[in-house]
Amino acid sequence: MRTLAYGSWPSPIDAALAAAHDGHPEYVGFVGDEAWWTEPRPAEGGRRTLVRRRADGTEEPVLPAPWNVRSRVIEYGGRPWTGTVADGQPLVVFAHFADQRLYAHRPGAGEPRPLTPVSPVGGGLRWAEPQLLPERGEVWCVLEEFTGDGPVDVRRVLAAVPLDGSAAQDRDRVRELTDDRHRFVSGPRLSPDGRRAAWLAWDHPRMPWDGTELLVAEVTDDGTFGEPRTAAGGPRESIAQADWSADGRLLYASDRTGWWNLYRDGEPLCPREEEFGGPLWKLGHRWFAPLAGGLIAVVHGRGATTLGILDPETGEVVDAAGPWTEFAPTLAVHGERVVAVGASPRSAHEVVELDTRTGRARVVGAPHDDPVDAAHYPEPQIRTFTGPAGREIHAHVYPPHHPACTAPGDQLPPYVIWAHGGPTQRAPLVLDLEIAYFTSRGIGVAEVNYGGSSGYGREYRDLLREQWGVVDVEDCAAVARALADEGTADRDRLAIRGGSAGGWTAAASLATTDVYACGTIIYPILDLAGWGAGETHDFESRYLETLVGPYAEVPARYAQRSPTEHADRITAPFLLLQGLDDVICPPAQCERFLSRLQGRRVPHAYIAFEGEGHGFRKAETMVRVLESELSLYAQVFGLNPPGVPTLELTK
Repeated sequence: MRTLAYGSWPSPIDAALAAAHDGHPEYVGFVGDEAWWTEPRPAEGGRRTLVRRRADGTEEPVLPAPWNVRSRVIEYGGRPWTGTVADGQPLVVFAHFADQRLYAHRPGAGEPRPLTPVSPVGGGLRWAEPQLLPERGEVWCVLEEFTGDGPVDVRRVLAAVPLDGSAAQDRDRVRELTDDRHRFVSGPRLSPDGRRAAWLAWDHPRMPWDGTELLVAEVTDDGTFGEPRTAAGGPRESIAQADWSADGRLLYASDRTGWWNLYRDGEPLCPREEEFGGPLWKLGHRWFAPLAGGLIAVVHGRGATTLGILDPETGEVVDAAGPWTEFAPTLAVHGERVVAVGASPRSAHEVVELDTRTGRARVVGAPHDDPVDAAHYPEPQIRTFTGPAGREIHAHVYPPHHPACTAPGDQLPPYVIWAHGGPTQRAPLVLDLEIAYFTSRGIGVAEVNYGGSSGYGREYRDLLREQWGVVDVEDCAAVARALADEGTADRDRLAIRGGSAGGWTAAASLATTDVYACGTIIYPILDLAGWGAGETHDFESRYLETLVGPYAEVPARYAQRSPTEHADRITAPFLLLQGLDDVICPPAQCERFLSRLQGRRVPHAYIAFEGEGHGFRKAETMVRVLESELSLYAQVFGLNPPGVPTLELTK
């Protein structure tokens, strides 16, 4: 065992390795008997491809570069593909990121053919949650249509696209199933007999975790919808997902009790103080899937999630055995088989299949393969800290860890506090090589699921109502101080980092506390008034009314909390990272913030990336991000990590 200072431990986990393993499989489904899913390709410009698992157990990418299976609906996207077997061959329909058109494709039968046109207006025509109905000759989906050049000049409806390609050049051939009385829609799900459709809808200023309506309409023989009725939900009841059981009963996840629980025709199936749903950040998230025999596959838990099978008659849930401690909100069923995406602190996200007849679960796709000796992975701790007013703060603490290195006994390690995005989101406890990149060098990481995070019930989510920039900042600081007080972290070598809403928390923390020696701020919100007055996209354009309060009523609060308005209070060095194609948190936010810092001689670096949006996807971008972040900590904390390019800090 070598004794070396924290931050100088040699690590086999370099930035290129971490970047190559960024992202995970999503949007599982069945095409016939085969499991299919989307998978990231960081080395190929950050595109996502479609992968199938053949009967012989081999994996095969379905679409070569440059095809990119990804929807831009609500900017965060949604389920971008669907598939079936027609005439004995797979038929898939998918959204291509570059032009957002829907395409139909038969593998091995030539290039994909377009089903929808390109719109010259604004952000164009976008599609998500396609559902193939070959018997009707259509694919039903969510249509997002821009009506002007502004980010909020948009309407959303459910629509039917003909499979014969007749709408590829003719928008009028797209048949709208609903009107645009609601600003947002998700679905639809067709009942087994084809006579009813169910979908979710909500309106500004609500976000889908605040309140949604579950709508049901009769479907006529010619495929038109009757007048919808509200089956559940409302302004303060969030329906996260809806579907139909095999016998035609309506299933949905509602948080009417304070927890997202499952209901069937209005009756609770398994009342528990845990979540069977979550925040609908992407259209098409699935936390449950009904099986043909009446059982229901569920992703559920309090904080961490697991895969289980619910018997709706008894309310009993039997969880799948296996090493996975976290499951993503994506499920598909076929016969007695369930496909999901699971991970753990020792393994990245994998495609997992559960056979409900035997209870056996196994990896069937994107199997985790340790790129280095797993002894270099961190050993996380699930912690609960106490915050202001005695409230609980949930966190994952990743101490520095190296199988062959230790630090001098008189040293305490530096720590970086990670604030997740959303902010109505949660940091899962899974293997993340970006975290291992730091811990294996002797830098601790603490992920904070601050008040407002999902996974812990509505009361915990609501802690952030009108308190954004207060509760999140306080909770991160409380965890940092507690780690220092207990002798886990060096009080003088604490940093904070986050992206998107986490970038806001990082910047607000530097402006309002003296806890941190430096910070990393990634594609952030920095100016509340500007962001809420037309700089962001439609989906979140009125989110601040919940997080901060209506601007017309509390304008001073917007100025009081914005880091841009208080840039003069920031004295700690920082790294600011931004994608130039970001329409959610645009570069203008960073530019205004930096202009307020001119002449203040605060050491900092600003790196803006061409071709990157909200969430970096290219391998070369992620390499530079990680190396720059490590160099910041090295300079501020007095570390000596080997082989890391020096980040130039300007004043």
